[in-house]
Amino acid sequence: MQTKILIVDDQPEIRELIKVTLRIDNYAIFEADNGLDAILIANRERPDVVLLDIMLPGDIDGYEVCRRLKTNPDTTYIKVLMLTAKGRAIDREKGLKVGADDYFAKPFSPLELVNRVQQLMAAD
Repeated sequence: MQTKILIVDDQPEIRELIKVTLRIDNYAIFEADNGLDAILIANRERPDVVLLDIMLPGDIDGYEVCRRLKTNPDTTYIKVLMLTAKGRAIDREKGLKVGADDYFAKPFSPLELVNRVQQLMAAD
């Protein structure tokens, strides 16, 4: 079965970079540019992994997306990797507190991103 990945970032160029990076494996990739769409797509498509930015337009930021996914019994299994420019320890702690499985600061190494996604998938 094909692994599904949801990329959530408001910057199209970042989403494209992540897609290009992940093309080395056979992933089904979905995209959202805001928190509300991320939650709707996650509920509909049931991705295995969500690559989630924190700073998103609208009322729902990445922390809230993560919290909602992890507290919903239908989506709690989804692995969440926060991929964000917010690299301070306090930001990381907050991300892990709301349920993120991993936290990765931008700018990122494409190889390291692939490794982190593979580690999350192997953690089942």
